[in-house]
Amino acid sequence: MKDKNVKQEDGKKLDTTKQDKETTDEKASRLRKSSLKVKEKKKTLIPNREDKTKERTAKEKKDTKKTEEKRRTEENKEKGKIPKAVRETNPKTTPSNQEKSTSSILPKKISNLGWVNRSCVNDQAVKNRVQDLLSSRLIHADHQVEWLARSIQCIDLTTLAGDDCPSNVARLCSKAAHPLSDDLTRALQIKHGLLTTGAVCVYPARVADAVLGLERLGANIPVASVATGFPTGQTSLKIRLEEIEFAVANGAKEIDIVINRELALSQNWGELYNELVEMRKACGESHMKSILAVGELCTLTNIYKASLVAMMAGSDFIKTSTGKETVNATLPIGLVMCRAIRAYNRKTGFKVGFKPAGGIRTSKDVLQWMTLMKEELGDNYLTPDLFRIGASALLNDIERNLANYATGGYFLAEEMPMA
Repeated sequence: MKDKNVKQEDGKKLDTTKQDKETTDEKASRLRKSSLKVKEKKKTLIPNREDKTKERTAKEKKDTKKTEEKRRTEENKEKGKIPKAVRETNPKTTPSNQEKSTSSILPKKISNLGWVNRSCVNDQAVKNRVQDLLSSRLIHADHQVEWLARSIQCIDLTTLAGDDCPSNVARLCSKAAHPLSDDLTRALQIKHGLLTTGAVCVYPARVADAVLGLERLGANIPVASVATGFPTGQTSLKIRLEEIEFAVANGAKEIDIVINRELALSQNWGELYNELVEMRKACGESHMKSILAVGELCTLTNIYKASLVAMMAGSDFIKTSTGKETVNATLPIGLVMCRAIRAYNRKTGFKVGFKPAGGIRTSKDVLQWMTLMKEELGDNYLTPDLFRIGASALLNDIERNLANYATGGYFLAEEMPMA
């Protein structure tokens, strides 16, 4: 019995040992499984270095691709094209209306804006050059008569007064067609009717009167008109363009426009260029003279940059001032503008004319300006095609000096015919 009981107890012990062993194995497998899960979770939460490198490379590639697409889009905009991506995302843009939508969406850009921004003027060098011209480049007294007679052909005879009326304009046209008296032309051996002024310049409202007055005289002299809110230009672009169109419709062959000084002073050359391009279109076949109003541009560098922008926009002439500013045409300013004309001609091959205006009242003044043109731009710039002088009282002084030379006497300004 004892042996039997011992065997039973031993069997029980073996069974419990087996059960304990099984429970231990189950625990171990559970622990292994849980550790594997933890490892997998860690892998998902904390990627290894290789995964990090792969993700970083993919992100860099994506950023590079975006940058490249943005660059291509900007290039296409500058060229005036709508990129493919824009065409696909914009169903309204079809090949038929693509050109129209491009012109309305994309802004116009000045092609050589970098050239404008890089430009700089050495003020002291300008002063030194002007002093050299005044001291060493003098016209001999024996040749001054010929120079003064030639200068008459370059004058834009101007009336811009508040009391202008048809009779004033008619008198101005008569003076432009016959700038010198018959006695003086005979004394100087100038053929009658051969010498006339370069143009007659009036307000837009007086253009029709000037055209009629010149037709009655049978004079082939162009009529010039100021426009675009002269002299300040403080009107909307729409009104300025309408004023140009009005002057052209009434017979003006030359339009003297004023630039927006606010855009020039704020260095917004692109917007200024766009405005001048629109004005150039409104002028049609008429010549456009851009008035820079140099007395309000503050620095010689601004004057140089504004000159370049005006020429790039299609101006036939660049003009110093309206004559209404405190500072008008001075030789240093004229030198800077002549250098801009020369630089533009060398870069593009186009010749742009120059017109100083305001403060030129005496024969001495006009001889200095003509000397500047000859020295800086050559003899071609002493003709009315490329050189004009805006003046109202200058012709009277030139006629007086020519009369003094021809008769050997001395005439007062009051004794000369009215201009």
